[in-house]
Amino acid sequence: MGPGQYGIDNDTVERIANEVKDAKALGVQVSLVIGGGNIFRGVSPAAHGMERASADYMGMLATVMNALAVQNALERIGVYTRVLSAIEMTAICEPYIRRRALRHLEKNRIVIFAAGTGNPFFTTDTAAALRAAEMGCDALLKGTQVDGVYSADPKKDPNAERLEKLTYHEVLARDLKVMDQAAISLTRESGIPIVVFPIGEQGGVVGALTGTGPSTIITDK
Repeated sequence: MGPGQYGIDNDTVERIANEVKDAKALGVQVSLVIGGGNIFRGVSPAAHGMERASADYMGMLATVMNALAVQNALERIGVYTRVLSAIEMTAICEPYIRRRALRHLEKNRIVIFAAGTGNPFFTTDTAAALRAAEMGCDALLKGTQVDGVYSADPKKDPNAERLEKLTYHEVLARDLKVMDQAAISLTRESGIPIVVFPIGEQGGVVGALTGTGPSTIITDK
Protein backbone atom coordinates (compact mmCIF):
# COMPACT_ATOMS: atom_id res chain seq x y z
CA MET A 1 0.00 0.00 0.00
CA GLY A 2 3.06 2.27 0.02
CA PRO A 3 2.48 5.54 1.90
CA GLY A 4 -1.30 5.09 1.83
CA GLN A 5 -3.56 3.72 4.54
CA TYR A 6 -4.98 0.89 2.45
CA GLY A 7 -5.21 -0.42 -1.10
CA ILE A 8 -2.53 -0.87 -3.77
CA ASP A 9 0.06 1.82 -4.53
CA ASN A 10 1.25 1.31 -8.11
CA ASP A 11 4.61 3.02 -7.59
CA THR A 12 5.41 0.72 -4.67
CA VAL A 13 4.36 -2.37 -6.62
CA GLU A 14 6.52 -1.32 -9.58
CA ARG A 15 9.54 -0.72 -7.33
CA ILE A 16 9.20 -4.14 -5.73
CA ALA A 17 8.74 -5.76 -9.15
CA ASN A 18 11.98 -4.18 -10.37
CA GLU A 19 13.78 -5.40 -7.25
CA VAL A 20 12.49 -8.93 -7.84
CA LYS A 21 13.72 -8.70 -11.44
CA ASP A 22 17.17 -7.64 -10.18
CA ALA A 23 17.19 -10.57 -7.76
CA LYS A 24 16.29 -12.98 -10.53
CA ALA A 25 19.11 -11.55 -12.65
CA LEU A 26 21.56 -12.90 -10.03
CA GLY A 27 20.72 -16.37 -11.31
CA VAL A 28 18.42 -17.54 -8.53
CA GLN A 29 14.97 -19.08 -8.85
CA VAL A 30 12.38 -16.86 -7.19
CA SER A 31 8.93 -17.59 -5.88
CA LEU A 32 6.75 -15.11 -3.99
CA VAL A 33 4.12 -15.50 -1.31
CA ILE A 34 1.88 -12.46 -1.22
CA GLY A 35 -0.05 -11.17 1.77
CA GLY A 36 -3.25 -9.15 1.73
CA GLY A 37 -3.22 -6.94 4.81
CA ASN A 38 -3.29 -3.74 2.73
CA ILE A 39 -6.79 -4.73 1.57
CA PHE A 40 -8.26 -6.93 4.29
CA ARG A 41 -6.85 -8.84 7.25
CA GLY A 42 -8.87 -11.54 8.98
CA VAL A 43 -7.81 -10.46 12.46
CA SER A 44 -8.15 -6.70 11.85
CA PRO A 45 -10.73 -4.36 13.41
CA ALA A 46 -12.54 -4.41 10.05
CA ALA A 47 -13.31 -8.08 10.68
CA HIS A 48 -14.78 -7.42 14.12
CA GLY A 49 -17.92 -9.45 14.68
CA MET A 50 -17.30 -11.72 11.68
CA GLU A 51 -16.90 -15.44 11.93
CA ARG A 52 -13.13 -16.03 11.95
CA ALA A 53 -13.20 -18.52 9.05
CA SER A 54 -15.16 -16.13 6.81
CA ALA A 55 -12.85 -13.24 7.69
CA ASP A 56 -9.80 -15.35 6.89
CA TYR A 57 -11.23 -16.35 3.50
CA MET A 58 -11.76 -12.67 2.72
CA GLY A 59 -8.12 -12.09 3.61
CA MET A 60 -7.08 -14.88 1.25
CA LEU A 61 -9.04 -13.29 -1.59
CA ALA A 62 -7.17 -10.04 -0.88
CA THR A 63 -3.87 -11.86 -1.44
CA VAL A 64 -5.07 -12.92 -4.90
CA MET A 65 -5.75 -9.29 -5.80
CA ASN A 66 -2.23 -8.34 -4.71
CA ALA A 67 -0.73 -11.31 -6.57
CA LEU A 68 -2.38 -10.20 -9.81
CA ALA A 69 -1.08 -6.65 -9.29
CA VAL A 70 2.48 -7.94 -8.79
CA GLN A 71 2.16 -10.28 -11.79
CA ASN A 72 1.04 -7.38 -13.96
CA ALA A 73 3.96 -5.21 -12.79
CA LEU A 74 6.50 -7.97 -13.40
CA GLU A 75 5.24 -8.82 -16.87
CA ARG A 76 5.29 -5.14 -17.88
CA ILE A 77 9.07 -5.23 -17.34
CA GLY A 78 9.54 -8.51 -19.22
CA VAL A 79 9.52 -11.05 -16.39
CA TYR A 80 7.39 -14.12 -17.03
CA THR A 81 5.27 -15.16 -14.08
CA ARG A 82 2.51 -17.55 -13.04
CA VAL A 83 0.03 -17.00 -10.21
CA LEU A 84 -0.93 -20.20 -8.40
CA SER A 85 -3.80 -19.97 -5.94
CA ALA A 86 -4.53 -22.34 -3.07
CA ILE A 87 -8.21 -21.56 -3.67
CA GLU A 88 -9.26 -22.50 -7.20
CA MET A 89 -10.36 -19.61 -9.40
CA THR A 90 -9.35 -20.86 -12.83
CA ALA A 91 -10.68 -17.85 -14.72
CA ILE A 92 -7.87 -15.66 -13.36
CA CYS A 93 -5.03 -17.92 -12.17
CA GLU A 94 -3.87 -21.51 -11.95
CA PRO A 95 -4.73 -23.81 -9.03
CA TYR A 96 -1.78 -24.62 -6.79
CA ILE A 97 -0.23 -27.97 -7.75
CA ARG A 98 3.25 -28.59 -6.39
CA ARG A 99 4.68 -30.28 -9.49
CA ARG A 100 3.24 -27.57 -11.72
CA ALA A 101 4.88 -24.90 -9.57
CA LEU A 102 8.23 -26.70 -9.77
CA ARG A 103 7.88 -26.96 -13.55
CA HIS A 104 7.28 -23.22 -13.84
CA LEU A 105 10.45 -22.59 -11.83
CA GLU A 106 12.36 -24.95 -14.12
CA LYS A 107 11.12 -22.87 -17.06
CA ASN A 108 12.67 -19.80 -15.43
CA ARG A 109 9.37 -18.20 -14.47
CA ILE A 110 8.64 -16.45 -11.21
CA VAL A 111 5.90 -18.26 -9.32
CA ILE A 112 3.53 -16.16 -7.22
CA PHE A 113 1.66 -18.12 -4.55
CA ALA A 114 -1.70 -16.63 -3.58
CA ALA A 115 -4.55 -17.40 -1.15
CA GLY A 116 -2.24 -18.51 1.66
CA THR A 117 -2.57 -22.19 2.47
CA GLY A 118 -6.20 -22.17 1.34
CA ASN A 119 -7.30 -22.77 4.92
CA PRO A 120 -8.57 -20.39 7.60
CA PHE A 121 -6.69 -20.00 10.91
CA PHE A 122 -3.30 -20.09 9.12
CA THR A 123 -1.30 -16.95 8.39
CA THR A 124 0.50 -15.95 5.23
CA ASP A 125 3.75 -16.53 7.17
CA THR A 126 2.79 -20.17 7.57
CA ALA A 127 1.92 -20.33 3.87
CA ALA A 128 5.37 -18.95 3.03
CA ALA A 129 7.08 -21.53 5.24
CA LEU A 130 4.96 -24.31 3.73
CA ARG A 131 5.65 -23.31 0.13
CA ALA A 132 9.36 -22.85 0.87
CA ALA A 133 9.48 -26.43 2.19
CA GLU A 134 7.47 -27.82 -0.72
CA MET A 135 9.63 -26.03 -3.32
CA GLY A 136 12.87 -27.08 -1.63
CA CYS A 137 13.93 -23.44 -1.22
CA ASP A 138 17.40 -22.61 0.08
CA ALA A 139 16.10 -19.64 2.07
CA LEU A 140 12.94 -17.79 3.02
CA LEU A 141 13.17 -14.00 2.74
CA LYS A 142 10.59 -12.07 4.73
CA GLY A 143 10.12 -8.44 3.75
CA THR A 144 9.05 -6.20 6.65
CA GLN A 145 8.73 -2.51 7.48
CA VAL A 146 11.88 -2.51 9.63
CA ASP A 147 15.50 -3.43 8.93
CA GLY A 148 15.54 -6.75 10.77
CA VAL A 149 14.37 -8.32 14.02
CA TYR A 150 14.29 -6.28 17.22
CA SER A 151 14.00 -7.27 20.87
CA ALA A 152 10.79 -5.20 20.98
CA ASP A 153 8.73 -3.07 18.61
CA PRO A 154 11.16 -0.27 17.63
CA LYS A 155 8.23 2.01 16.83
CA LYS A 156 7.03 1.78 20.43
CA ASP A 157 10.21 1.12 22.41
CA PRO A 158 13.18 3.45 21.79
CA ASN A 159 15.42 0.99 23.66
CA ALA A 160 14.63 -1.91 21.34
CA GLU A 161 17.80 -3.74 20.32
CA ARG A 162 18.39 -4.80 16.74
CA LEU A 163 19.45 -8.44 16.46
CA GLU A 164 21.79 -9.52 13.65
CA LYS A 165 21.47 -13.26 14.07
CA LEU A 166 19.11 -15.58 15.93
CA THR A 167 18.26 -19.24 16.22
CA TYR A 168 14.76 -20.63 15.74
CA HIS A 169 14.78 -21.61 19.40
CA GLU A 170 15.58 -18.05 20.51
CA VAL A 171 12.75 -16.66 18.41
CA LEU A 172 10.28 -19.09 19.96
CA ALA A 173 11.62 -18.83 23.52
CA ARG A 174 11.68 -15.01 23.50
CA ASP A 175 8.34 -14.83 21.69
CA LEU A 176 9.79 -12.44 19.12
CA LYS A 177 7.14 -11.31 16.66
CA VAL A 178 9.00 -12.30 13.50
CA MET A 179 6.62 -14.90 12.13
CA ASP A 180 4.01 -16.99 13.87
CA GLN A 181 5.15 -20.08 15.75
CA ALA A 182 3.81 -22.53 13.16
CA ALA A 183 5.93 -20.87 10.47
CA ILE A 184 9.06 -20.84 12.63
CA SER A 185 8.58 -24.50 13.56
CA LEU A 186 8.10 -25.52 9.93
CA THR A 187 11.21 -23.72 8.70
CA ARG A 188 13.17 -25.20 11.59
CA GLU A 189 12.05 -28.75 10.73
CA SER A 190 12.89 -28.15 7.06
CA GLY A 191 16.26 -26.50 7.80
CA ILE A 192 15.35 -23.37 5.84
CA PRO A 193 17.07 -20.18 7.07
CA ILE A 194 14.91 -17.06 7.39
CA VAL A 195 16.25 -13.68 6.28
CA VAL A 196 14.24 -10.72 7.61
CA PHE A 197 14.87 -7.56 5.59
CA PRO A 198 13.28 -4.13 4.92
CA ILE A 199 11.01 -4.37 1.87
CA GLY A 200 10.56 -0.57 1.95
CA GLU A 201 14.24 0.19 1.28
CA GLN A 202 15.61 0.50 -2.24
CA GLY A 203 17.67 -2.59 -3.07
CA GLY A 204 16.36 -4.51 -0.07
CA VAL A 205 15.69 -7.74 -1.95
CA VAL A 206 19.11 -7.97 -3.59
CA GLY A 207 20.73 -6.85 -0.34
CA ALA A 208 19.03 -9.69 1.52
CA LEU A 209 20.10 -12.23 -1.09
CA THR A 210 23.72 -11.12 -1.24
CA GLY A 211 24.18 -10.23 2.42
CA THR A 212 25.09 -6.65 1.55
CA GLY A 213 21.96 -5.04 2.99
CA PRO A 214 20.51 -4.80 6.51
CA SER A 215 18.86 -8.00 7.66
CA THR A 216 18.52 -10.51 10.47
CA ILE A 217 19.29 -14.16 9.77
CA ILE A 218 17.51 -16.94 11.66
CA THR A 219 19.07 -20.39 11.52
CA ASP A 220 19.50 -23.47 13.68
CA LYS A 221 22.87 -22.36 15.09
